[in-house]
Amino acid sequence: MFKSLNPLLHSELRLAVVSILVGVESADFVFLREQTGASAGNLSVQIDKLQKAGYITVEKGFKGKMPCTTCRITEQGIAAFEEYVESLKSYIGVR
Repeated sequence: MFKSLNPLLHSELRLAVVSILVGVESADFVFLREQTGASAGNLSVQIDKLQKAGYITVEKGFKGKMPCTTCRITEQGIAAFEEYVESLKSYIGVR
């Protein structure tokens, strides 16, 4: 039986952001944009969706005079990612 896939994480860009954040303590907006190849506008919208779901936290500040947005994954985000990976395994037959 196939497990349902989390529709929030089933988006390619949101999944990419969460996948990156699982492996790092935090990541700034520029790093996430470079790693995903997303436009700034699209990335901003997807980060907002992940934040509203409680999967990531977003801190806005400055590095010198330049604005800086930093993202971190939450425990809820880690749990959702792990559940998503387990659900994917049911589709590819991995136990």
